[in-house]
Amino acid sequence: MTKEMDIKNDRHYTASEIQVLTGLEPVRKRPGMYIGSTGPKGLHHLVYEVVDNGIDEALAGICDTIKVVLYEDNSISVEDNGSGIPVETHPQTGKSTVETVLTILHAGGKFDGSAYKVSGGLHGVGISVVNALSEWLEVKVRRNNKEYMQKFERGIAVSELEVIGTSTSTGTTVTFKPDSEIFETIEISSDTLKNRFREMAFLNKGVKIIIEDKRSGKEKEFYYEGGIKSFVEYINKNKNPIQKDIIYFETQKDGAVVEFAMQYTDGYSENIFTFANNINTIEGGTHLSGLRTALTRVMNDYGRKYNILKEKDENLSGDDVREGLTGILSVKLGEPQFEGQTKTKLGNSEMRGIVESSTYEYLNNFLEENPKLAKTILDKSIGSQRARNAARKARELTRRKSILDNTTLPGKLADCQSNDINITEIYLVEGDSAGGSAKQGRSREFQAILPLRGKILNVEKARLDRILNSDEIKIMITAFGAGIGTEFDIEKLRYGKIIIMTDADVDGAHIRTLLLTFFFRYMRELIDNGHIYVAQPPLYKITKARKEHYVYSDEQLDELLNEIGRTGYSIQRYKGLGEMNPEQLWDTTMDPDSRILLRVNTEDAVAADEIFTTLMGDKVQPRREFIQENSKFVKNLDI
Repeated sequence: MTKEMDIKNDRHYTASEIQVLTGLEPVRKRPGMYIGSTGPKGLHHLVYEVVDNGIDEALAGICDTIKVVLYEDNSISVEDNGSGIPVETHPQTGKSTVETVLTILHAGGKFDGSAYKVSGGLHGVGISVVNALSEWLEVKVRRNNKEYMQKFERGIAVSELEVIGTSTSTGTTVTFKPDSEIFETIEISSDTLKNRFREMAFLNKGVKIIIEDKRSGKEKEFYYEGGIKSFVEYINKNKNPIQKDIIYFETQKDGAVVEFAMQYTDGYSENIFTFANNINTIEGGTHLSGLRTALTRVMNDYGRKYNILKEKDENLSGDDVREGLTGILSVKLGEPQFEGQTKTKLGNSEMRGIVESSTYEYLNNFLEENPKLAKTILDKSIGSQRARNAARKARELTRRKSILDNTTLPGKLADCQSNDINITEIYLVEGDSAGGSAKQGRSREFQAILPLRGKILNVEKARLDRILNSDEIKIMITAFGAGIGTEFDIEKLRYGKIIIMTDADVDGAHIRTLLLTFFFRYMRELIDNGHIYVAQPPLYKITKARKEHYVYSDEQLDELLNEIGRTGYSIQRYKGLGEMNPEQLWDTTMDPDSRILLRVNTEDAVAADEIFTTLMGDKVQPRREFIQENSKFVKNLDI
């Protein structure tokens, strides 16, 4: 880390640099305003807030190890070897700085820009919110050759800061138990934390993050000396790179750090993930715009210079040059501005030019020095361009009128009467038999039915031109009305809910995975905006004394049999939707008042990409390992 990015100095991080902005009282009254929700997402956000403090110390070059421990009573401890929270009396509050930081909202060393030049936690809400939403919290500080401790309950100090011993090291340990009065559940998922900590370790090379789960006895360490180069390697581990080495650069410009790593694969999907001060900028922003502009410009300039692109050839588009590209862009800047619906879009206008000029300059030199690889990349981009032109012609065939008027096409749409996207929904149904029952049992006012014949094309192994020649995919694109790929426009979507309804067997699961892969790769906004659902048809029908009961899991079956008695009943195991008549299908799976729908989301895009690559990609061994590792979670397997 350069001097420009360094903390001033451990000795200068003192009480006077802790700035107090407001009080803590509103947090317990409206926790959702501060952590987003009181569900699992908000619960895990508490842990990230505390870990972020250690990462901020790491960005300043004074912390290299963070350890998180999950205890059996659902408490959590986070320990770092940074400088330790200052312990002196705060000039504004008259309390110790430790107590000030933990009991007053936005009291921290990050807000006036003097102590920390770069902070990931700026996007967060501070450790005081963690304190306010915890049943109890205990903080230990190692500083000044002493160890200090203070205890809190629901945000209120219940002890004074006191010296409890000596210490030859520095750092902070925060142990807290989330408040069950606030959260729907206080059980932390170690898998959720691991995904986030892996990402943080990639983004901060040389920082070690350890998670120990006392509940399971397992411990995992994340440490990547290669930083985001290792991140790209991780994402591409089950793919086929067309280049051996990862292209990488790190540079400083106008007070900001730009770090970029990239590698091309023989696949067709673009996977560029962007971060600003360690925050995953899911919605992109100015840094991503600068990167994309530079990539497109440098490839076209090189192609023209060396006559790889002929005079009569059109320029490569951004989609062409990013086909099969995996990239990680990480920027660090002093005053990040976050915008967008979820505050995950970088808005700093200066970052567009900084990233664009840095990327163009480096890649231009790289291509000049590596002509063979440059030719390989350009050839792949030109192949993408040809496929894009073919896809444009194929796309014309997906216009709604021409397709829906053609009754010979497979998968005939039974549309609904309403045009109100707030109530309309379309069921993607496996096979004509189930499709027939669904058409008869539905509410014609707001429910459309689209039967799919067989398994759709595996889009993980196909370019867009081939995808658009698939009849089943064409009819879906037309029915949804919003286009595909870069032309996708969610404003034109005709249905508020797109519901996958398949049989509860192996074939049904495969069709579901194929559809989800298609949506993730080519209609990602449908998932991000909560439009994709999976229907949950019942597994069993139990009849006793002419009364029918439907259950959706083996656990529910057990409960029902205990309730109605385990004699004098008959049981039917549903293997396919076609076994249900229209009334049964409506009552169990399609009636909004009684059905069960699972909404599909991808909070972790990297993990989702890994799963789809593993399940639907070319490599057999990773798929075999995935199945072996996850087979224990499978229920109701029908083979």
